[in-house]
Amino acid sequence: MTDATDQNTHLDEKGTYVAGDTALGEPLPIESSSEEKESGVVKSQSAGQQPSDVIQGQDDPPAEPPSEQEVQRVQSAGEDYSVLTVTQKRLIVATASLASLFSPMATAIYYPSLDTISKDLNVSNTKINITITLFLVIQGIAPAFVADIADRQGRRPMYIFCFTVFTGANIGLALQNNYTALLVLRMLQSSGSSGTVALANGVVGDIITSAERGSYVAFASLGGVFGPMISPILGGIIGQYAGWHWIFWFLLIFSSAVFIPLILFMPETCRNVVDNGSIPPPLFSRNITDTVRHRHRVQKGLTFNEAKQKEMAAKYHFRLPNPLSTLKVLLDLESAILLVGTGLGIGCFYAISTGASVAFASNYGFNQIKIGLMFIPIGCGSIISALSIGRLADWNYRRWAKKLNILVVKNRRQDLTNFPIERARLEIVFPLFFVAVAAIIAYGWILTKKISVAVPIVLLFLTGFSLTATFQILNVLMVDIYPGKPSVATAANNFSRCEIGAVFSAILLPLVDSIGWGWAYTLLALLFLAFLPMLLLVMQRGPKWRKQRKASEDKARAHRQEKRDLKTAAKERKANGGT
Repeated sequence: MTDATDQNTHLDEKGTYVAGDTALGEPLPIESSSEEKESGVVKSQSAGQQPSDVIQGQDDPPAEPPSEQEVQRVQSAGEDYSVLTVTQKRLIVATASLASLFSPMATAIYYPSLDTISKDLNVSNTKINITITLFLVIQGIAPAFVADIADRQGRRPMYIFCFTVFTGANIGLALQNNYTALLVLRMLQSSGSSGTVALANGVVGDIITSAERGSYVAFASLGGVFGPMISPILGGIIGQYAGWHWIFWFLLIFSSAVFIPLILFMPETCRNVVDNGSIPPPLFSRNITDTVRHRHRVQKGLTFNEAKQKEMAAKYHFRLPNPLSTLKVLLDLESAILLVGTGLGIGCFYAISTGASVAFASNYGFNQIKIGLMFIPIGCGSIISALSIGRLADWNYRRWAKKLNILVVKNRRQDLTNFPIERARLEIVFPLFFVAVAAIIAYGWILTKKISVAVPIVLLFLTGFSLTATFQILNVLMVDIYPGKPSVATAANNFSRCEIGAVFSAILLPLVDSIGWGWAYTLLALLFLAFLPMLLLVMQRGPKWRKQRKASEDKARAHRQEKRDLKTAAKERKANGGT
């Protein structure tokens, strides 16, 4: 029998790896589906043993340790998941991440100026907080429309749409001096910026396999992490020295510097438009990079499937967005649990962010700049989380693959039908829940006691790290269980986060007035913790729910194909009868 070191060397040469430790938990035995047997699945087996057609089901106890079971499976046959190089993938994800910066940046950049704006417009702080609440409401709804079109017609057209709306809103906000105008234009600004988050995760789903998705989704979320950290600092400085109107002029200038090059050079990645990147996109979705890249492919003699291109081109026509696709995700039981868990976490995050201006102004006497600086620790915690938690997620994925004797093939789509992806992702989340809850509760009571500012700085760092890590992992899992609709899955995620975040932001100050800072944050944190058992339910029942959902989707897909075939046959009969 081949020695383990030689085997790993051989696998590395083939672009395949089995990695990870086996220190945590016990694996769930998996079963092989008939679909896998028919789709070129490569199965590993112990030396001297013949392949078996039967694998124990998830509900059956294994007869022997998973590492010694006769047959397991790995998806390794077929074409590359993406024809893009690693460098190209990184540049594309980095660009999408930078574009997604504007959604959280537009949300938080005027937090330090809220008190000043309320005085200038002669309205109460509660009314100004309504502009934040409605911004978050629209931020949750708008991506449902953007994502549906982006998953069908491509990412580039929707980037153009988002940038156009965002630009118009920023010009209006920079020129207005009226509360009603501020309210309406902030909602318009939200509708333009919010879709970029769903687009960024859609891009990751287009070009990155599940085995590497943890790191890349974390990388794509860096824009969302940097936004809440740097925007209050910038907003505080701009508001203090140039006036709060210049906050929106800054957003206009910065967004133009990002979106214009993106529209000109970022290639189309949507798999319904360009497949794995080998199919040239239609003219409207094509840019300079697409034109040059496909010209070089032709010069190198790299051909593409012309029949597939014609099939995709025939489907490429504008249709009105269908937000029901996002609603279907929201109504799915497994998805709903993950989305509510994410929403409660981000709700606590927004409650801390929106309350910071009043908390540090009233309890510590801080001005706009100092208030903005208090967002640095929570941002630093979020950044460290984004840079580390994705690698941890990928490591745990490979650890489970090794436990189940599954070979993970680079740049190949992994069949997750019988893989315990929920357990592989959620094992990381549980310790983070307790850290987040403890930090939030302590933060609330520290504000009440008004002790050294160093203490809330440390607690804000821990809160930023633990909460960001939690919703990153839940977001990765959402993309995993909806591999064909990454933008729609992210839009559903965004909806729950923003709507629950809007509620938490709206109730925080009235809650503080009623019961104080300490009890207000304690109540929100305990509500977050109380949801933890539901994630345990997802870990246990998730694989079964996924199979049921896949069977339902396959049935619906077959029904649609049958209707198309009947329609085509009717047209052919009509044409033959007319000749």
